Amino acid sequence: MELRHLRYFTMVAEERHFTRAAARLHMQQPPLSQQIRALELELGFDLFKRHAKGVDLTAAGQVFLEEARAILAQVDNASRRAARVAEGVEGVLSIGFTSSAAAHPLIPRIIRAYRQAFPRVSIVLHEGNARGLTDEVGARSLDVGILRAPVARPDEVQFHRLLNEELLLVLPVDHPLLAGREAPDGMPELRLAELRDEPFILVRRPGAPGMYANLLKACRNAGFEPEVAFEVERMLTNVSLVAAGAGVSVVPASMKDLQRASVVYCRIVGAKPRLAAPITLLCHAQNQTPPVINFTTLARRLSGRLYLAR
Repeated sequence: MELRHLRYFTMVAEERHFTRAAARLHMQQPPLSQQIRALELELGFDLFKRHAKGVDLTAAGQVFLEEARAILAQVDNASRRAARVAEGVEGVLSIGFTSSAAAHPLIPRIIRAYRQAFPRVSIVLHEGNARGLTDEVGARSLDVGILRAPVARPDEVQFHRLLNEELLLVLPVDHPLLAGREAPDGMPELRLAELRDEPFILVRRPGAPGMYANLLKACRNAGFEPEVAFEVERMLTNVSLVAAGAGVSVVPASMKDLQRASVVYCRIVGAKPRLAAPITLLCHAQNQTPPVINFTTLARRLSGRLYLAR
C-alpha cells in the first residue's frame, strides 16, 4: 500500500463516483478502478458498495476513510514542517557568548532581529569564556559562539569578525593620575607608561589570551612589566574591582557606561600594538544548518550597517 492509494481512495470517497474522482486526479477511470480494487484485495474487505449511480462507502470503508485522512494530514504536516526546517524558519539554534561580547549593543540587536525574522526557531542561550565556547563549537555541541578575540583557531571552526572597537583604561574615580585631565567627552587620555606602578586587574589568560597578550606586549613596549594583581573570569568583575580601588584595568569601549559614578574611562594613547577589542562570531565549518547560516548572514549584515553608520 502506498500513499497514492490512500489519496485515490479518499478522492473516490468524496466524489462517490469513479469517473468524477478520476477527472479530479487527472487520470483515466479504468486505472483508478483497478487501483481501488487492488487496495480492497490487499485489505481483504470491500471499501465501496458499487451501484449504477456511483459508489457508497461500506462500514469498513467509512472507518478506513477517517484513518486515511488522518494519515494524509500527518504526512502533509510533516512535509510542511520539514520544509520550514530546511529553510531555517523552524528548528533550534544554540548560541554561546562571553559577557564582554554580550555587553556590546550589537549582540542583543542581532538576537532580537533574528527572533523577529525567525520566530519559530527556538534559541538556547548560555554564557561562557572564549576558550570554552571555541571548544563547544568545535565539538558541535554549540551552534554559534560570540566572543572577543579568538583564543585558538581550529581548522574546523569558521571565524567571522563582526567589528573592532577600542580598548579603554578604567581607573577609580579619585585616582591621582586623573587630576587636571579634563576632557570634553569625559574620557581623558593616558599613556600606558604612566601606569607602570599600578596594579592591573585583567580577565584570566585562558578566557581572553589575545587581548591579555596584546596588553602585556604594549606595556613592555612602553618600558615596563605590568603587575597583575588580580585575574578575573568576567570583564564585568574587573570594573567592580576597579571601582573598589583594587587596581586599574582595560575594557572595550562599549562598556564605558558601567559604574560611571565610581570609575573613569580613559583613552589609551600611543600603545604599540594598538589595543582593540574585536567581536567575533564562530560556527563549525561542517555545521552549516539553515538556522546557523541565517543567523550568521543576519549578524554580518547588521555589523556591516553599524560600521557604515560610523
